This record gives sequence, structure tokens and C-alpha cells, in this order.
Amino acid sequence: MTPWWIALQFLTRLPVQLSGMPSPEQIGRSLLFYPLVGLLIGVGLFIAQYFLATTPLLLQAALLLALWVGISGGLHLDGLADSADAWVGGFADKQRTLDIMKDPRSGPIAVVVLVLVLLLKFTALVALLEHQSAWLLILVPWLARGLLPLLFLTTPYVRSGGLGQVLAEYLPRDQLPWVLAVHALAMLLFGLPAVLALVVAGAVFIYLRRLMLRRLGGTTGDTAGALLELVECWVLLVLACVL
Repeated sequence: MTPWWIALQFLTRLPVQLSGMPSPEQIGRSLLFYPLVGLLIGVGLFIAQYFLATTPLLLQAALLLALWVGISGGLHLDGLADSADAWVGGFADKQRTLDIMKDPRSGPIAVVVLVLVLLLKFTALVALLEHQSAWLLILVPWLARGLLPLLFLTTPYVRSGGLGQVLAEYLPRDQLPWVLAVHALAMLLFGLPAVLALVVAGAVFIYLRRLMLRRLGGTTGDTAGALLELVECWVLLVLACVL
């Protein structure tokens, strides 16, 4: 079960401690459990909404969003911020873009993008709660985290060193497609909203992956985080608009 604990430790801020240094193979196999971690986060949000049901709607949405961000420690928002700065400041140059991503400082573009994404997520949450569709909180993080293994499976990793390179080199290529297919089929139990969510997520994935290939020739950890945040945002927005 070490790969499961690796995935849980990396994708959340839950107090998980590994008994020792995991092997590269175990780190690669942790990708198999990314969708399951997303499902766990979604269930946690749904349970939290149940206990917050009597609070004012705007406060409820704000608390749920804060929990959503906090449970991942802002990991993916950090990737979104770095990617936003790099995409604007990189001037279509691969090396310059990669160099800006490594800079820990956030510029004005990063701040603007983060504010807009969080604002859109908040308003979409308000709309979903108004329509008594809080059960969709289970679906969105589950789906978004299922796309991370798909990105590493289908896209070259372009930054040497670090966890991302280990994930890309040691991911279980034979098992991963089957695991992702099982999760996708399980999501269809949510009915038409799940079909719509899968279509929207697939479209965003294809578009962003194309941008990554055009600019960088592949993906990095930061662009993977940006992908996750933007998929969550777009799926929430579309579901909020049509329900």
C-alpha cells in the first residue's frame, strides 16, 4: 500500500508519514491512486457541506472553497501561478518559460489569474449550492486528479530531476489506462452531469496539452498543477450554468 500513501501524502496535507524512503517504482505506481485521492477529497467536501448546510449560502461556499484549497496545501494553485507568470513572461521561448517557472516569486499576472480562478470557483459553488447539487462536489476533484496520470502517460516530461521526472519514468504504463477507464466508468454513475463534466474536462485537457507541447515540448509539475486547477474551474462553471 506504499504507493497509496505516497499519493495521499503528495496530493493532500493529511498527516501521512511514510516508514522510509520510497523507491522510484513505488513513486511511479502512486499515479494509480491519484483518482482515488481525488474521490476522497470530493467525499470530504460533500460531508463538510452536509454539516455546513444551515450556514448562509455565501459563507458556506467560501468555507468549502477554503477547505478545498487547504486540503491540498495550495499545491496546484502554486503551479497555476508559476505557469501564468511563465506563459506571459516567457515570450514563446521554451527556456525562458522554464526559467520563470523555477522562480519562487509571483508576479502580477500570477496574482490576477489566481484571483480570477478562485472567484470563478466561488461563484460556481454558490450556484451549485443554490440548485442543491452539492453531490457534484464529489465528482469535480475526482475527475481533475484523474487527468494528472493521463497527462504524465501521454505527454513528455521536460524538466530533469525532481518528483515529476520519477513519475514520468516509472509510471505503470500497462495498468494505468485500465485504472483510469474504471474510474471514468464509475463517474458515469452520476448521470448526465458526469457525461458533461467528462466532455468539458477532455476538451480542456486536449487544449492545454496542445499549448504545453507547442511551448515546452511537454509538461512540468507546474503545468500539471495548472491543468488540474483549470479543469476544476471549467467543469464547475459549466455544471453551474446548465443545472
